[in-house]
Amino acid sequence: MAAITYDERKTNERPGVRAQHRYARMSAYKARQVLDLIRGLPVGEARNLLQLSERSAARTIAKVLDSAVANAANNNDIPPDELFVAACYADEGPTLKRWRPRARGRATRIRKRTCHITVIVGRYSPEELDRMRARLAEKGRATTDAAAARARRVARSRAKQAEQEAESEETEATTDEAAEATQAEATEEVTEGTFAEDAEASADEATTDEATDEASAEEAAADGAEEAEAAAEDGAAAGDDAGEDTETGKDD
Repeated sequence: MAAITYDERKTNERPGVRAQHRYARMSAYKARQVLDLIRGLPVGEARNLLQLSERSAARTIAKVLDSAVANAANNNDIPPDELFVAACYADEGPTLKRWRPRARGRATRIRKRTCHITVIVGRYSPEELDRMRARLAEKGRATTDAAAARARRVARSRAKQAEQEAESEETEATTDEAAEATQAEATEEVTEGTFAEDAEASADEATTDEATDEASAEEAAADGAEEAEAAAEDGAAAGDDAGEDTETGKDD
């Protein structure tokens, strides 16, 4: 059995971190058959064995083991990889007495057993940890604790997801900046086009006004010429009439 190198708390003359399930609805005999399988094993191997066990007591004992490991991690800052099952035992609890009716007015006794399950986890010594890690490294494995391996996988997955989210945020920011720049350029082009159109319209209006003024001047000049010609014609006609009157007087 592995040695225990720390003495945080005396638990039934065994140093370690404990967890207890009282009044479990099973007999101590059934619990002891499962507890004998995990005594002295590393936490990872004990968990795997309990998961593969077909006995119903294994599920309850697995919960007690998880509670002990959680107590060690939260209260003593001990990683699950460095823990092993230092001690585990089941004590008799109170017996619930019930009766089963039988024929001819008789009744037989039913005894429903209970027990108190205790699991104590201890910490490996540094020398034992080094030997275990070297042995696992030779086999190509990092740890025997499935829960710890799962936690590492979850941590890697979350880190990768965080990186992907950061990259997507950077991409969105770049896209937004490009869209804003494009929109600003389009707005400037529209504004410049509007100014150019306004200038062209003003130039066209000025040209139209000049053409209108020139046409008005030409019309006025034409009207003046026509009036002068009419006046000249009227003067000539008046001269002719006067000549005719003079000749008529002479004849008389």
